[in-house]
Amino acid sequence: MSNTIPKEVLVVEDEPLVRMVAADALADHGIMAWEASDAGEALHVLDQHPDIGLVFTDVNMPGEMDGLDLAHEVHQRRPDVSLIVTSGAVAVRDEELPDDGTFLPKPYPTERLVRLVSAKLDN
Repeated sequence: MSNTIPKEVLVVEDEPLVRMVAADALADHGIMAWEASDAGEALHVLDQHPDIGLVFTDVNMPGEMDGLDLAHEVHQRRPDVSLIVTSGAVAVRDEELPDDGTFLPKPYPTERLVRLVSAKLDN
């Protein structure tokens, strides 16, 4: 991926403040961050924005699909999209995630999130 293409990330988190902090941290580092509050909204945003290269999702969310289900659905629809899954309630092994998905336990320092996202987008 060349540096002329804007890097876009979708942050999926049902807690508005947590979602905003993550999106703002990414934006502060030049990474365009779209936001969604649940899996249904996330899939809609993903369909609308083909330049999204990574989905960062919480596991625990309201609705029919949790973050793990969303990660698998995103991988089915867009295998080119990298995945980072987070949770403060459950631990997820990377092997449980599709493709080269990564688990980032909560609470996480925003610097760690930005480094992880940047590394995955540059890969």
